[in-house]
Amino acid sequence: MWVGCYTADRDGNGKGVTALAADEDGQLSSLGLAVTANSPSFLALHPTLPVVYAVAEEGKTVRAYRRTGDVELEAFGDPWPAGEATCHVAADPLGRFIVATCWGDGQVILYELDDDGAITSRASAAAAVDPHSATSPDEPRPSRAHSSLMLPDGRVMTTDLGQDLVRVWQYARGEGLQLDHQVILHKGSGPRHMARHHSGTVLVDTEYSVEVAVLRMEPDGTYELASMVPASATGAKDGDSGAEIALSPDGRFAYVGVRGSNRICVLKVSNGGTELEPVAEVPCGGEWPRHHMVREGWLYVANEGSDDVVSFRLDPETGLPEGPVSRVETGSPSVLIPAV
Repeated sequence: MWVGCYTADRDGNGKGVTALAADEDGQLSSLGLAVTANSPSFLALHPTLPVVYAVAEEGKTVRAYRRTGDVELEAFGDPWPAGEATCHVAADPLGRFIVATCWGDGQVILYELDDDGAITSRASAAAAVDPHSATSPDEPRPSRAHSSLMLPDGRVMTTDLGQDLVRVWQYARGEGLQLDHQVILHKGSGPRHMARHHSGTVLVDTEYSVEVAVLRMEPDGTYELASMVPASATGAKDGDSGAEIALSPDGRFAYVGVRGSNRICVLKVSNGGTELEPVAEVPCGGEWPRHHMVREGWLYVANEGSDDVVSFRLDPETGLPEGPVSRVETGSPSVLIPAV
């Protein structure tokens, strides 16, 4: 797996994109530094080519890297300008474009790609408008675009953590993203990351309220807020903030990372993805679980605060994480993605 991180320019201990290996028993090992880069805090893999896209969160850029060996990456083209605190990037499953979201200034930026996976153009989408502004006109809230999710029909969904919005976009080649519709979440919830259930329902974890918002897709293709469920049966603790959300491959369980109290919360998913019930929580095996990944019966957690990645075995019946089974040191990890 590729591991993104925070480096010295963001007071982190990482050096760039690193490579880890996990065997069938969940044992982790470091394969070394793939490429030196400044705070590549989020990564995306091209769907068919050996190309990785990385944001430079402090540097306000997005860049492509091409795989040149087992674990080596090299810069592929020049860095492209992004926005303030660019914190997420995702790749279109057809390889047409990538989308970067910027926490600092709220920008949602689409970069088109050529047949080799190189970035060829840049277009910013329309800025968000706070739907809750009428309730606090004297306290404007900044837009904080935080993540994007590619939908099977070609549309793109993005979160705005600062204005409690989820927006759905249509893509038009050469024109970027055009707003299709938006879903308004509860004020102060802070939608952060998303996971799509195979039923079509999208689950959104919230950074501020530490909940999971259930977005149900209607017959006309629009999404509606069906419910908001606490990520944990015991509730949020002082200083907690939601991080990543991931689903088990069969869609029966959702896993939400909670920074502060350093937990992975497990929720049972039923009724076509529209009903969630928090059923358990386990320590994350380190400090400040910024991101995690579910793959082939294992849960891998990137603990930014303790400079490590840990593995947990997932019980196939209960969905509960067991472990940690293995731990490997790596500086300030912030994202994990499969290398293939």
